[in-house]
Amino acid sequence: MIHALKQIITTPDSAVLTEQMNRDGYALLPGFLAKGTCDELRALYDREEGYRKTVNMERYRFGKGEYKYFGYPLPGLIAEIRAYMYPLLAPIANGWMQALQVPRQFPPQLAALQQECIAAGQDKPTVLILKYGPGGFNTLHQDLYGDIYFPMQLVLCLSEPGEEYEGGEFVLTQQVPRAQSKAVVLRPRKGDALVFTTSFRPEKGSRGYYRVHMKHGISAVISGTRYALGIIFHDALS
Repeated sequence: MIHALKQIITTPDSAVLTEQMNRDGYALLPGFLAKGTCDELRALYDREEGYRKTVNMERYRFGKGEYKYFGYPLPGLIAEIRAYMYPLLAPIANGWMQALQVPRQFPPQLAALQQECIAAGQDKPTVLILKYGPGGFNTLHQDLYGDIYFPMQLVLCLSEPGEEYEGGEFVLTQQVPRAQSKAVVLRPRKGDALVFTTSFRPEKGSRGYYRVHMKHGISAVISGTRYALGIIFHDALS
C-alpha cells in the first residue's frame, strides 16, 4: 500500500518537516499531490454517497460555505494518506508534549490512536472536504472534537489560487501569553499540502518552553470556487 502511495505523492523530508513544525507550527509541502489527483479528489464532492454529514457553515455561524464529513470506510487514497502521514508526525507531537511537560505520548501508528478515540466515545471520522464560493470564508477555530485530539492536522489544496479562485487565503493565528496575537497568511497552490498545529505547540523562552495557542481559518473568497481536503487524525464524539 505505502509503496503504491509513494508513486502518487511527493514524500516529505522528515528532517525538514520536523524543523518547520518546531520553528513555526506549520509546514508547507509543495507539490504533495499531482493536479490530476487533486481533480479526482475534488470530484468526490458531488457524490451523494460516502458522507456522514453535510454542514452549512452559515447555519452554525462558522463562516460561509459548505463542507462534508466522510463516513467510514474512507476513500482508499485518503485513508492511505492519513495512515502514512501520521507516523511522520507522531514523533514531533511527542517531542512537543515532552517539552511542555504534558503527560501524554501518542502511539506510533494511526490505528492505535483510533482505538484510543473509540475508548473515549470518539468513533466518527473527521476527514472532510470543503467548498467555498464567492464570499465564502471560515472563521478562526480549532478542530478538537473531543478529549482525545492529535496536535497536528493536514489540509490538501485542491484548487489553484489566481486561476480557479481569488482570495481565500489560509490564515493561522498564534497567541502567546500576555501578548497580542500574530497572524500568518499562506497561499498554498493546487496540490500543496499544509501541516499545521491543531491547538497548541511549544515555544522556547528564557525560562523554558511555554504554550503557544493557534487557530486557523480561511479569508473571504473574492471570486471562483475553492476546494480543500482536511485530514484530521483523531475522530469525533458520536
